[in-house]
Amino acid sequence: MTAPRGLTAEEAAAWEKVAATVDPLHPPVKRPVALAPAAVTAPAPPKPLPKVRKAVAPPKKAPPPPPPQTNSLDSHWDRRLKSGSIQPDVTLDLHDHGLDAAYDRLMSGIAQARAIGARTVLLITGKPRPVAPADRAERRGAIRAKVLDWLAASSHHSAIAAVRRAHQRHGGDGALYIVLRRER
Repeated sequence: MTAPRGLTAEEAAAWEKVAATVDPLHPPVKRPVALAPAAVTAPAPPKPLPKVRKAVAPPKKAPPPPPPQTNSLDSHWDRRLKSGSIQPDVTLDLHDHGLDAAYDRLMSGIAQARAIGARTVLLITGKPRPVAPADRAERRGAIRAKVLDWLAASSHHSAIAAVRRAHQRHGGDGALYIVLRRER
């Protein structure tokens, strides 16, 4: 291991300039030194107290985010989705894509669906497989395991009203319905 090199003259001068602009959070308290009784003469005038910064209250904690809306659709929508009577406006097939290609296709597909005013998107991902978190990039079922995270972190998350499992005629466990909110 090498010893620290220390500061050059330029670095030391720059540090002194910066340090002069900072007020310490806890300034050192000087304690009076007791002098011998013979040396005490007249009491010295009291020194002005050092500036004490007012204690700043910790920032107020933001209110917790509202709980996720698991039932943001009315019963009419849920019945239609469960029965398979709904006809998707757009179909996105991510099956057999790599993770990067699937992510790009999903984001561009949702953007296109929003642009044309679609309400329902059928997202074909492939059936979920039991996948360990460390293996999600290589094993089957990786896209399905990542889709909900991708949607939640995307710029489209506020436009999504619900994500539901697709009816068997539209792919069952291997597909999802994404219901988009109406544009106002």
